[in-house]
Amino acid sequence: MQINSAQSPTTLGPVHEHTQRLSYADTDPAGILYYATWFPRMEALQTEWLLLSGFRQDTLLERFGWWTASRATHCDYLQAARLFDEITIELRVGEIGNCSVRFDFEMWRRSDRTLTATASNWLVTVSPEQKAIRLPENFRAFLESSTA
Repeated sequence: MQINSAQSPTTLGPVHEHTQRLSYADTDPAGILYYATWFPRMEALQTEWLLLSGFRQDTLLERFGWWTASRATHCDYLQAARLFDEITIELRVGEIGNCSVRFDFEMWRRSDRTLTATASNWLVTVSPEQKAIRLPENFRAFLESSTA
């Protein structure tokens, strides 16, 4: 699926992105991206953006009395990504719910601006006892400001 920037499936620009060349560790013996490769890359991008925005995962509980946990993740593989492809992963804030936020990801091959995959990760705010709680106001305000 070749889509140019103006035809992107999401309308808002990314809040954060990262480009990296795929290596041998990312692919199967045929040199095609191993399906699970996207998940650590998505988590790293999401974690970095939150860290840079003042929501450092390892201090959320101490600073605010809550933290986050992933509830669900979904990925659609649209085109093969191969060894040495440069891929840009873009992060967007999706739906903001009562207790959760959906982060949306797009994976673009840089050489031909082909959308190779899309994905979502639902993040839930939880209490120290690991029970879902309403999104804290400071976190909700930050997320909403990122979608404006």
